[in-house]
Amino acid sequence: MAHTPIDPVKLTGDLIKCPSVTPVEGGALVLLEDMLNAAGFECTRIDVEGTCNLFARWGAKGANRSFGFNGHTDVVPVGDADAWSFDPFSGEVVDGIMQGRGATDMKSGVAAFVAAAIDLVQDTPPDGAVVITITGDEEGPALHGTTEILKWMGAQGEVMTDCLVGEPTCPDKMGEMIKIGRRGSLKAHFTARGKQGHSAYPHRALNPLPAMARLVDRLSSHQIDAGSDHFDPTTLVVTAIETGNDASNVIPAQCRSAIDIRFSDVQTSALIIAWLEREKAVIEAETGVELELKTKVTGESFITPPGALSDLVAKSVKDETGVDPVLSTSGGTSDARFVRAHCPVVEFGLVGKTMHQVDERVEAEQITQLKGIYSRILKDYFA
Repeated sequence: MAHTPIDPVKLTGDLIKCPSVTPVEGGALVLLEDMLNAAGFECTRIDVEGTCNLFARWGAKGANRSFGFNGHTDVVPVGDADAWSFDPFSGEVVDGIMQGRGATDMKSGVAAFVAAAIDLVQDTPPDGAVVITITGDEEGPALHGTTEILKWMGAQGEVMTDCLVGEPTCPDKMGEMIKIGRRGSLKAHFTARGKQGHSAYPHRALNPLPAMARLVDRLSSHQIDAGSDHFDPTTLVVTAIETGNDASNVIPAQCRSAIDIRFSDVQTSALIIAWLEREKAVIEAETGVELELKTKVTGESFITPPGALSDLVAKSVKDETGVDPVLSTSGGTSDARFVRAHCPVVEFGLVGKTMHQVDERVEAEQITQLKGIYSRILKDYFA
């Protein structure tokens, strides 16, 4: 009996109907596991600390060539549901537009690569393995998602020789951008501690606010680096300065700031933190205000150098859309930062204009195109 091709638009809608707001599984992984099992994939749930993950492989374990797809079915909260023009979990296509939370980020990408993979193994079984890894913890802390899948794979001797992450990568036009790396990401939180006092008697207090203002001005006005061949310059953005003080006649005892740094491959998190510590020491010496620094690194910068994998994806994109994609390392973080330690990895997906927004939506035609691109990648990879 001939295999009926999987409709990625319908599958996207079915996944959107699963309210899988991090860390809730919502039925999305159950749906995909049932589909993949029925298509002959060997599936394993890797659930850790309340996070649900799925590993699926078609073909022999340890095959010489194993193409992998990685994605997530968890979505961010809808926010104010009354602000939406439609049910965030409707998964309906209206006037050619797929509507709902996850339509862009990234249930459409998951639907497209699952559909492409099932069609391939049913119609033209490849000489090799197809591996699918899907987490329910990409939009959250990302502590027990893809990292746990990769840890389990290592223990079981499961491998991907190459991997594509199906995150939305195109800014405005379908096919225009492939991500071959990502900037590093570091969050810094400073607390300045002085001495509270009456604003009419500033000599009896130690005001932490000027010290903090001086610090964040030094940090934000400094050019950290000029970038590199594949990376834009490192950016530093001050996202908060606060005291919790509503009294205009009181000098507060402390002040806090938050800073977001996205760094190029010229830097490492260790270099960035060492620089922040040096700047902190300068301000402490100048003002007498004690400063505390806490940092959190959510990913180091990385790149998969242009080559066979990016060429394969770029050719498939061009063949399907007529667009020559650029290779980029822009944007935020993704689970590619974990996969890159396992195998070469690139990212390609839909136009991401509405991801995380109210009324998240995408053209249904793009989802169909995306499956076509993934199908071409698989066909050419195993050819």
